[in-house]
Amino acid sequence: MDNDGGLGLSRDRSAKRDEVRLSVSGRLSRDNSKATSSRRRLIHNEPKLERQRSGAARGLDGLRFLDRIMTGKEVDAWMAIEKRFQRFAVNGKLPREKFGICIGMGEGEFSGELFNALARRKGIDGTDGITLPEVKEFWADLTKDDLDTRIHIFFDMCDKNGDGLLTEEDVKEVLIMSASANRLSTFKKQAGTYAALIMERLDPDHYGYIEMWQLETLLKTMATPKDTNINNEDTTDLAKTMIPEDYRNPMRKFMTNFFENGLENWKVFWVLFLFWEMNVALFMWKFHQYQLMPSFEVLGYCSCTAKGAGETLKFNMALILLPVCRRTLTSIRETYFGKQLPVDENINFHKIIALAIVIGTVVHTVAHMACNFIRLSTCPANQFTRVFGALFAAQPSYMELLLSIPGFTGILMIILMAICFTFATSSFRRNVVKLPPPFNDLAGFTSFWYTHHLLVIVYLLFIAHGYFLVLTVGWFRKTTWMYLLLPMLCYASERILTTDHIMHVDIIKAIIYTGNVLALYMTKPIGFKYKSGMYLFVQCPRISRFEWHPFTITSSPGDEYLSVHIRTLGDWTNALREEFAKAFEPQQNDPAQSSLARIETSSRLSIKELQAIYPKIYIKGPYGAPAQHYSNYSVILLVGLGIGATPFISILNDLLKNLKKSQFGGRLDKKAYFFWVTREQGSFEWFKGVMDDIAEHDHDNVIEMHNYLTSVYEQGDVRSALISMVQSLQQAKDGVDVVSQSRIKTHFARPNWRKVFCTLATQHEGAKIGVFYCGPRALTKQLRNLCKEFSTPHSTRFDFHKENF
Repeated sequence: MDNDGGLGLSRDRSAKRDEVRLSVSGRLSRDNSKATSSRRRLIHNEPKLERQRSGAARGLDGLRFLDRIMTGKEVDAWMAIEKRFQRFAVNGKLPREKFGICIGMGEGEFSGELFNALARRKGIDGTDGITLPEVKEFWADLTKDDLDTRIHIFFDMCDKNGDGLLTEEDVKEVLIMSASANRLSTFKKQAGTYAALIMERLDPDHYGYIEMWQLETLLKTMATPKDTNINNEDTTDLAKTMIPEDYRNPMRKFMTNFFENGLENWKVFWVLFLFWEMNVALFMWKFHQYQLMPSFEVLGYCSCTAKGAGETLKFNMALILLPVCRRTLTSIRETYFGKQLPVDENINFHKIIALAIVIGTVVHTVAHMACNFIRLSTCPANQFTRVFGALFAAQPSYMELLLSIPGFTGILMIILMAICFTFATSSFRRNVVKLPPPFNDLAGFTSFWYTHHLLVIVYLLFIAHGYFLVLTVGWFRKTTWMYLLLPMLCYASERILTTDHIMHVDIIKAIIYTGNVLALYMTKPIGFKYKSGMYLFVQCPRISRFEWHPFTITSSPGDEYLSVHIRTLGDWTNALREEFAKAFEPQQNDPAQSSLARIETSSRLSIKELQAIYPKIYIKGPYGAPAQHYSNYSVILLVGLGIGATPFISILNDLLKNLKKSQFGGRLDKKAYFFWVTREQGSFEWFKGVMDDIAEHDHDNVIEMHNYLTSVYEQGDVRSALISMVQSLQQAKDGVDVVSQSRIKTHFARPNWRKVFCTLATQHEGAKIGVFYCGPRALTKQLRNLCKEFSTPHSTRFDFHKENF
């Protein structure tokens, strides 16, 4: 009896499906068939929503195929498409594979299926391509400011056989295309599961298909704004209203910028003022001194210029060592001097001093080689004897001056410093420069590390260069060693003391994530105390006994272990990853591990057994960084790009531990906003445990996490429409985000930073907000400027801090 009932139900469903398909096939046009719409309503006994310009419908205007729908500049846009058509057309027709590029959508299967759907709608055979008028016809449909047209095009993409019904397999295919277009590899693997989720929502009676009106209803639900908090992406209409009043008038903007620059950078300004003032004073003092020397009669202002520049070189060569005394700076941070000195800008100050050294070297060298050497070697004999007779046994030639100890050491120093400075530039250090073979391995952090140690030779040559001066008599007048003595002792003693603090650590666990990130969990040495945001240096003797590389500590101070997350971008980090990958090789044959987005060692092994398969690791530190001052603010905004999230994970861990303690009594007077922007879906696996922990324990919303995935097209783009739909359905079902696989929702594209700052300034009026950023330079200027814009003298203030290594 149960079987008969089941067969009867199956026959009913089959009959209904056949009825719908017959009705659909009998339509002359899907767009204007009122009879079909009536039959659909009768079949499902559910009224279709009236299509009106409601908030939901306006939100669905974002279901766009291109960046623009109607902007008033369609003529310019079409001209660009015409140019691309002429470039890609073959025999006057645009091939299917070039359609996406031509209209500005990009390559991929998604644009190919869009081409097929438009061709079916127009009854065009696009096998050999389409003509320019047909391209314009397609483009007009895609950019039309008409909700119905765009929904029908999207449905036609899914409905490949044109029967007006979408099966689970149809939905799965579109999800796979969407995942490929957005570079979501993990999502792509789960496309079947997510297709079943959509069918579960839209086909509760298990007919095995859904219709266009059902898909449209769900899309409208997804497009309806749920709230107007900081997550809202609709910022276009608010662009002007979010500009502070002081920035709307050019003169007031200039004065506000001037005031904010002074208020924010007063430490930097007064240190730079003292630095350049000291350089000018030393130059003028030595310049005037050599005007009074007997040599001025022959050498004139050339000797004055050379010696003035030389005096600044002594000062700068001594000063450049101090900003890289990390342990000293770490100690100074927490003192009174740390509040008066711009310790966060130590690396930038180091670079400024290096620039001053380059300027001084050029002036000193040119003055000597292009003037002083020539005048000395060509001076009349009687005049030379009268002025320089007590200093020279005989009048030297130009070449003899060049090969003298001061000349030879000077030339050698210039060569070594040129090599050192070249490999220290950002392009070489970050391996941006691609040199031809056999020099292709020269660029990178390792080359920077080793060439920078050439400065040890440079300092020895510098002392010799200053001691064997010809025109200066008396050891007490040869002051090079006096300038260098204290800084060199300070730097050398720090290096020696640091050597005493080198600590061997045992690796508790190592994980290799997708995106080439190696996570190391290590035992914490006794007495190793640090603050969230600090960093340490790591050495692996198996790779090199001399190289130390800095990495931010991602564990919190309260943890019983240390952890670092290392992005393998250079030669040393790649070598380190390979060393740990060898320990994972036996596990890669395990089918249980093959589906994971990471590889890690077995938890069944003891720490002692793990050390036998892991390479030895040594650390030294910790060292201070700007992020450690987050505790000075009651409201903090943390912005991390990619692996730049690492200093803030430690802060979030620390806040979370304090939050858990406060739940047993007390109150955590802190508010944190964390914006993590990354372009790889696998990145979210790095700190998934932290995100889940925050979602579980942060009931008072003390920590707001905002994850952004830039590889996904922004919300409203048709290529991410189904992904947004699945995301909302899965979040409602079990609270798990389909992109990050955590309980923190992922947003698409990039944040609107102006909207973020405007919201924070409104919500925390009168507060002092600490803004901490770690990532590429591209965003630094924008965030710094926004901090100035939204800081007012009597209201909210934003203090900007950038991580520097």
